[in-house]
Amino acid sequence: MTGAAVAPGVTGATAAAGSPATGSPATLIHEAVERHAALTPDAVALVDGDLRIGYAELDAAADAWAAELLARGAGPGVFVPVVLAPSATLVAALLGVLKTGAAYAALDPGWPAGRLRAVTAVLAPRVTVAAEDLGGAPDGVARCAPGPRGLLPGTTSRAPSRVPVDVPPHLLGGAAHEAPPLSAGAPRGTPYEVPYDAVSEGPSGDPAGRRGAGPRGPRPPVDGACPATVFFTSGTTGRPKAVVSGHRATLSLLGGGFAPFTSTGTGPPVMPQAAPVSWDGFTLETWGPLVNGGTSVLLGGGYLMPGTLRGLVEREGVDTVWLTASLFHLFVDEDPGCFEGMRHVLTGGERLSVPRVRAFLDRHPSVVLTNGYGPVETCVFTTARRVRRSDCDVPSGIPVGAPVPGRRVHVLDGDRPAAPGATGEICVSGDGIALGYLGDPDLTARAFGTVAADGVPTRMYRTGDLGFQDADGVVHFTGRADRQVKVRGHRVEPEEVEAVVRTLPGVADCAVVPVPGANGGYERLALFYTRATAGAPPLPRTVRRELASRLPRHLVPDLVHAAAELPLTANGKLDRSALLRTLGPLGGDTEAGA
Repeated sequence: MTGAAVAPGVTGATAAAGSPATGSPATLIHEAVERHAALTPDAVALVDGDLRIGYAELDAAADAWAAELLARGAGPGVFVPVVLAPSATLVAALLGVLKTGAAYAALDPGWPAGRLRAVTAVLAPRVTVAAEDLGGAPDGVARCAPGPRGLLPGTTSRAPSRVPVDVPPHLLGGAAHEAPPLSAGAPRGTPYEVPYDAVSEGPSGDPAGRRGAGPRGPRPPVDGACPATVFFTSGTTGRPKAVVSGHRATLSLLGGGFAPFTSTGTGPPVMPQAAPVSWDGFTLETWGPLVNGGTSVLLGGGYLMPGTLRGLVEREGVDTVWLTASLFHLFVDEDPGCFEGMRHVLTGGERLSVPRVRAFLDRHPSVVLTNGYGPVETCVFTTARRVRRSDCDVPSGIPVGAPVPGRRVHVLDGDRPAAPGATGEICVSGDGIALGYLGDPDLTARAFGTVAADGVPTRMYRTGDLGFQDADGVVHFTGRADRQVKVRGHRVEPEEVEAVVRTLPGVADCAVVPVPGANGGYERLALFYTRATAGAPPLPRTVRRELASRLPRHLVPDLVHAAAELPLTANGKLDRSALLRTLGPLGGDTEAGA
């Protein structure tokens, strides 16, 4: 063993994307979707409530979005915030962004306004996609909003441009639609113009050029190494980290080399889309089906519960689902029969409960259960493993598996491979790792270093996770080298929450501590704070309410406790164990959150 492993059947760090029927592999996410629009134009791409959106219809709408966005400055090297609720319109807008050569950042419109402004500022956008004005946007930043009907962008008060864009009338609710030009003061986003050809209706009412002809017109000069999306994740400095992920990272995983996105004769996957739009789980649930000719069933921001899954299997033919470990445990506890009719259940993000895994395997022996591991910097998964009954007897817990296509795993002791079976830091190389952190070159340099792998200088992402590889190259996760934790499937840096708490009036110091659950993972966050001597001391409910106005819901502590002092160990360090022991029955100074 050299400390590195490669997924079986994958040469080096690159896996093919696309389908044999489409010729050469697709290198761009939207290109893969376009190919299915040409091959199977009427196949259902999206289910959004009562709407069934075919591939040709979705692709035509994405072309209309691309034309609008190009006119407002989108193009290669541009990052476009897309602040829309989960919907077919959101997916069309994201594809439109990618068609311009730009990258998107899908942001949750339910986030506090201050956080939306902060993350949008990191993107330095030339154009945003949002139903409403975000407020606080810099001068010269255009906004493209959805239209009142259908999948398309709405018209604006700007004067018409010289480049008309025709789309099917049933998408517009009207006739031809013209893309407005850049305003005089707005920056031009690209040094070129993409003349998207007119998309008109053929004799049968279908968009001409979408049945076998494929996309037409010159395309932006981008390739698989270019940015596709930006994920915002918790950071230790008090502000979220902007992880820039390329097209290649998504397609190397989801483009046909990783089950359930392989050609097995059972058809492409039908998956519910329930993950928050800002997660890489959204990438799995949306692009996973769409780049493979499958169907993404949108929940419209609703929660996926056991009864919901049962209904989706019956009504929509859902056969593949992604659940965080916490949700998987909940489903097995509350309704173990809800998985009937499924082909594949993907889970991970936290340690799996062995008793629940055993119960699932006993109840559903024909359903594939895959345990996946991977930080957002590796785009969804780094490793994965079909769970076997024998895995339940492994002392270190259910293994997280072997590297998936496009990723290589290196277990390092410093910059050198750890001995076989020895614990070290899990590092990742290959097409799947991120391009870096937007606007933070120092952090990028620290997290994405160059290390010799088998004598070859190799760019790697240092995860900060600890683990080891067994004799078969299977990776086992053992813990973290820092304070980062997963709480109910969300990645949390306690330092980010603490940094915000310390800015609140009346707070002297604080500590955020994850609260363990019955399954060995973390289920809640607890905040302990001391009061400043001057001024009126804030009540716990006031502190929590203020945090809810500044932070996403998953970063708001569930328990808030005012303490006289923060306990220290004999070495003078914060004693987090002592803080946890004080929770017990909630007292008058403790506020329990929903």
